[in-house]
Formats: sequence, C-alpha cells, structure tokens
Amino acid sequence: MFSELIDVKENNILNIDYELLDILLKDKSSGKYIVWGTDNYSTHGSGFYNNDYMNVEKVTGFYGELIRPRVKKSKEEQNLRIRDKAEVFTPSWICNRQNNLIDNDWFNKENVFNIEKGKEWKSTKRIVFPDNKRWEDYIKSIRIEISCGEAPYLVSRYDTVSGKTIEVKNRIGILDRKFRVINENINDHDEWIEWSKKAMKSVYGYDWQGDNVLLARENLLYTYIDNYKYKFNKKPSVDLIKEIADIISWNIWQMDGINYIVPYSCKNEVSKNAQLTIFGDEEVETIECIGCKKNNIHKHNGTYCKIMNWESNRTNKFINLVNRSR
Repeated sequence: MFSELIDVKENNILNIDYELLDILLKDKSSGKYIVWGTDNYSTHGSGFYNNDYMNVEKVTGFYGELIRPRVKKSKEEQNLRIRDKAEVFTPSWICNRQNNLIDNDWFNKENVFNIEKGKEWKSTKRIVFPDNKRWEDYIKSIRIEISCGEAPYLVSRYDTVSGKTIEVKNRIGILDRKFRVINENINDHDEWIEWSKKAMKSVYGYDWQGDNVLLARENLLYTYIDNYKYKFNKKPSVDLIKEIADIISWNIWQMDGINYIVPYSCKNEVSKNAQLTIFGDEEVETIECIGCKKNNIHKHNGTYCKIMNWESNRTNKFINLVNRSR
C-alpha cells in the first residue's frame, strides 16, 4: 500500500479506498467531477470526450492504464498535446534553478537548499534561517504554480522529462522544500501532522486538462506519503491520507486560466421571450454566454472557480483574487 514510483496507478488507489480516488477526481467549484479537458481519450467513445466527466469507473479496471504521466506517453501523444494546448514540461534542473531564485530572495542569500552543478545539484546539509525569519514563516508562505501540468515546480517525485526518480532528500519542488524544513525541525508525530497540513494548504496550482489535474493531485498526495514514511518509517493511515487528499482537491483545481471558469461550463440560454410562429410553433431564441461573446471575463454564465482560504475556512472565487492583485 502507498508504494508508487513514477506512474501512480489508479487501480492501486482504488484498492486502498474507493472514496480516496473519488476525492482526487472531484471538482470543488461545481460539486461534480473534473472533465477530461482534451480529446486525447475520445477514441474510447462516449464518456471520454473533452467535456465529459472523469470518474472512478473511467480511470480504473479496464481503463486502469489510461492516465499516464507525460514521460510515459508516446511521442505522438506528446506532440499532439503540444499542438493543442502548448503543453511543454520543464526539466527538474530548470525547476530547481527557478525555485532557487525565489528562495534566494526569501532568505536573502544563495545556496540555501542545494548547490547547482550544471544540470545537477547537491543538497545542503541543513537549512539555516536568517535572524529575522522563522521556519514557520516559510511553511506558511503561499505559492502557486499556474498551468501546472503534473506540478513539477511544486513537487519533484520524478523528472517530468527524463522520468528519473528523485530521492526524498534531494527533491526540489516548492512543497518538497517545505517538507524538508518540517523534517529538519519537528520530531514529534502530532506536531509534524499539524505542520504538514499547513504546508499542504499553502501550495496551489491549476490546469485545463483533467488528466494533468489528476496527475498533479496524485503527485502531491504521494509526496505527502513519501515524506511521512521518510520521517516515521511507517505508512500513514487511510483516514489521514483522505484528509490530505481533500485539501489537495481544493488547492489543485481545473480551470480555464484565461476566463477563470470551469472549462466548458458556459452554455447558451433559451430566451424567455419565445414567440409563436404563424404555424403555431414556438420560436425559441438562444442567447450566447455574454462573457464568451464579448470576451468579458466578468460576464460568463459558467461556473467560476472557487478556492479555499484555509485561514478563514471560506471559499472565494479565484477571479476576485486576481482582480484584487491588479
């Protein structure tokens, strides 16, 4: 149980707990499920088109090998996704370099987590915090990866380009770094659980394509499991994992990143001013979504994506946060 390398198998998650996989497939904004968001699976027929929902039955059993990370996809599939959604994944050494730039600014010094050596890196022995900042501040700092794909900037269980697995102590994602700080500063089990949840609540990401959303969620979930096992040399309980999965399903969500809505959720509406024709038939007028028609992000009739503010335990539309930051 809970032992996966690169490709997390949905059948294995199902064997652990049906509800766990169901949580990872949920769309919190609509209360339904994430959609495929791509026609890459349409050859499987009805239920597998871009705007169809993904559910447990569609990713397990006969379809248990359907969802695969990019490195496991064929070159033809990879090229198709590049053409359709400009999907190009970043190698881990570049993710590391860019994440290091963020931390250089936060710590006001270089080489905090690792020392870069070309396309490789060597982890430092221990994280040293400046006098004016605490490790707790680092854990609670909010980070987001936009168009996250499989979330290589957040977690680095494997290199998304080479497929090479990365040991826990050498991982370089934003969440990986938070867990390294927790592992170095906390030994008590209950306190570790408390701060590990805060770390999970502090990282966000979104993507259009449903398989990427699921893969990103699985990568965050198994990063949590890996760190728990690394710290305590045992497996976490199923109840704890389900609680973490619920946090992840809020923080990694499916979104049209231009319009801030659930993909394909806008619809044409029937006018209430229907009139009878001379033949006695009702002439129905359909009204296109104003937001789509006029390219106005505030006027869509679709479902605007919501995220959780964990400090207040209240949800907020993501578009409101974008407007506030401008």
